[in-house]
Amino acid sequence: MAALNPPVCNFGQAAIEFDLPATDGERYTLKNSRGPNGLLVMFICNHCPYVKAIIDRLIRDCVELEQHGVGCVAIMSNDTTAYPEDSPEMMRRWANELAFPFPYLYDENQSIATAYGAVCTPDFFGYNSQLELQYRGRLDASGRNPAPPDARRELFEAMKEVARSGQGPSQQTASIGCSIKWKC
Repeated sequence: MAALNPPVCNFGQAAIEFDLPATDGERYTLKNSRGPNGLLVMFICNHCPYVKAIIDRLIRDCVELEQHGVGCVAIMSNDTTAYPEDSPEMMRRWANELAFPFPYLYDENQSIATAYGAVCTPDFFGYNSQLELQYRGRLDASGRNPAPPDARRELFEAMKEVARSGQGPSQQTASIGCSIKWKC
């Protein structure tokens, strides 16, 4: 499984509308997912070793970002026929087991991943209060293995600054992960 890097941040690009079902039985939209100071849209999945390497720190960072007025939402867009570990039932199980502090949404027809230009898991899109893209980077220095405990919290620091000033950092390191598993 080859690792992919998403493109760099396209500053100011507008967030894409979505209306997707979540593991909690609710539906979430761009409007009801955002916080007063921004929104972090994360493309993740259950089976990806890159996601598994960061999930505990991602949960920690999302809990703390909420305190800064940043909403967080995770979207799973993989082909679940080819990757049954990413099925809605397995998504529900994983979200409950890890007590996700954010909605975990299912993009069955992959239209939202396509609209956002998501290329890998994890892939992060950080928006300011005007829902303008300000961050398209990595969580931290993790790859397939967790970064050291003292690793710089790149996504958290960037989104905290976005919440405060509306602007993301000019220097961003692209995320790395497994490709989105597109349907044939």
